[in-house]
Amino acid sequence: MQSTVTPTHCPYCALQCGMNLTPAPDGTVEVSERTDFPVNRGALCGKGRTSAAVLASNVRLTSPLVRDEGGTLVPASWDEALERIAAGLGRTRAEHGPDAVGVFGGGGLTNEKAYTLGKFARVVLGTSQIDYNGRFCMSSAAAAGIKAFGLDRGLPFPLEDIPKSGCVILVGSNLAETMPPSLRFFTELKENGGTLIVIDPRRTKTAEQADLHLAPRPGTDLALALGLLHLVIAEGRVDEGYVGERTAGWEDARAAAMAHWPEYVERITGVSVPQLRETVRLFCEPESAMVLTARGPEQQSKGTDTVGAWINLCLATGRAGRPLSGYGCLTGQGNGQGGREHGQKADQLPGYRKLDDPAARAHVAEVWGVDPDSLPGPGRSAYELLDALGTDIRSLLLMASNPVVSAPRAAHIEERIRSLDFLAVCDVVLSETASLADVVLPVTQWAEETGTTTNLEGRVLLRRRAITPPEGIRSDLEVLHELAARLGVEKGFPTDPEEVFEELRRASAGGAADYSGITYRRLAEENGVFWPCPAAVEAAGDPAGETPAAHPGTPRLFLDRFATPDGRARFVPVSHRAIAEEPDDEYPVLLTTGRVVAQYQSGAQTRRVAELNAAAPGPFVELHPRLAARLGAAEGDPVAVVSRRGRAVAPARITNAIRPDTVFMPFHWPGEGRANTLTNPALDPTSRMPEFKACAVRLEAVER
Repeated sequence: MQSTVTPTHCPYCALQCGMNLTPAPDGTVEVSERTDFPVNRGALCGKGRTSAAVLASNVRLTSPLVRDEGGTLVPASWDEALERIAAGLGRTRAEHGPDAVGVFGGGGLTNEKAYTLGKFARVVLGTSQIDYNGRFCMSSAAAAGIKAFGLDRGLPFPLEDIPKSGCVILVGSNLAETMPPSLRFFTELKENGGTLIVIDPRRTKTAEQADLHLAPRPGTDLALALGLLHLVIAEGRVDEGYVGERTAGWEDARAAAMAHWPEYVERITGVSVPQLRETVRLFCEPESAMVLTARGPEQQSKGTDTVGAWINLCLATGRAGRPLSGYGCLTGQGNGQGGREHGQKADQLPGYRKLDDPAARAHVAEVWGVDPDSLPGPGRSAYELLDALGTDIRSLLLMASNPVVSAPRAAHIEERIRSLDFLAVCDVVLSETASLADVVLPVTQWAEETGTTTNLEGRVLLRRRAITPPEGIRSDLEVLHELAARLGVEKGFPTDPEEVFEELRRASAGGAADYSGITYRRLAEENGVFWPCPAAVEAAGDPAGETPAAHPGTPRLFLDRFATPDGRARFVPVSHRAIAEEPDDEYPVLLTTGRVVAQYQSGAQTRRVAELNAAAPGPFVELHPRLAARLGAAEGDPVAVVSRRGRAVAPARITNAIRPDTVFMPFHWPGEGRANTLTNPALDPTSRMPEFKACAVRLEAVER
């Protein structure tokens, strides 16, 4: 008798690649290709192929843990663990007020869990202090998109449009390592005669595929975009008809760009004037073109303005809201898009509604059955919340995140976490953050539960339960249900994910991210549904609407109008400014951070997979041969990287693929090689994104 094959999706990045899962007689789970899903067409990266390894009981948590009187985490019953959490959170709330209790979520939570976590924080705890690690993902792109278009969705078009475009500028993304299955779309772009331009201070595996690679100094992407727009104007390449018909605010943006002449931009960025001119030519000559950004330009203290400058380039050339053209953001985390749409972000309610909008509060409060005035206002952003731990915020409930490794200025954040009166963590594994908790709850994983996620295209997907979780494991929904009951709220927190999704549909109805026309049944029959998808539309030829038809979803946004009151996109005038921490005599080198193909985010799960560790066993410092020579370092020698926030040590990896004034470290590891010990928490004033991508450091040789 054959085992049941379950079609589902990968637990890692925002591609949410389709895969099949088959339980084996020995208790393991086989991952195989699923060719019907258009995003990956059967292709899987190493992380996806080995994703079932974390399901093994010798890898993951299998029992609640509580800290005993001696300070050791020991196994406990669910009742004891839940009672401790309810008592800890309740005690803080009673003694210090609801905002002394914090909630921190993760971009890997399903829509149902993210929605319920936000509801739990605001209805049960009454706290405004909730945010999530997706703030560190694409918040700058989201803020810029809302300013320009009135709406944020990672990609306003499906990935399948990329190969049909004439040119794609890829800014600060190494998708050959971060999202390998997506590289085929860019390979097909070139095969179809299109051009790929990659902008990255390193010659990455992605940059090696480019027709043109620009290597600007880290933190100068804003000046680069403004310099390109200056040339578009100077060379008469502005689409005046489009600008007049579909945009507003052009004159101010034009004036700002004209202050960034090519030679000035060359001095700032290190990108030569001929390269700037060639970029403009390649981008403007085809009928269609796209700009796609990722963490490089976004994880800066001026990330919102930087993305805004790239959007201005698209608008000036008529490359937005037209077929096969547009601006898009390559979201990183598996449900980074859906995770913020439905309520675990500090300032948002379900449906991408603003928490300070009275109409939004009234709508969601009615769905939740509470008084709108009882809902707290907006709270702190992710880093600001973490920085307040142990002072204003005395207790924390944390789900699916590992800020001890992933937060900027990580040693400081670790100290803040240690100073809490009480910490409870729900996770699959005993991460570095979970190991500091007073109570740790083991929860179900992707293959053991059903739920929805929203990928980088805005495509809502159904992950299906393929196997039964081990005895003693509960879902996050069950945890929140039990805690709500213990804290005095008996109803409103169902444990069935489909029941939660039905409520989410009502809560999102009429919002920017409208899921009301999406059902589990529909998701099971289709390869995802793109939001916005209202509940129904009038059937053709039936103006009375007596036979409403299912809304088809919206794969492509902005083709008719932008999501602004007058339907016009907005130019936002921006100007270059320096990064928060420029190099000086004491710290003369720039550090930038990123990922490697075999590890994911903080590595909490992937570092437990032997095959992935064999491919990427630990941190390293990538530096140019000239920099290595000045330091006297050979390949593999330990190198200390020192910033104003701390010191990290890792082996040298010497390569010509990086600028001589820059070093690179991947951020997946804890310990002495923790890259985020060094990074700067300077925040973007709009998005509150920390400046992960550029800070001043010095290098020191280390005795072996």
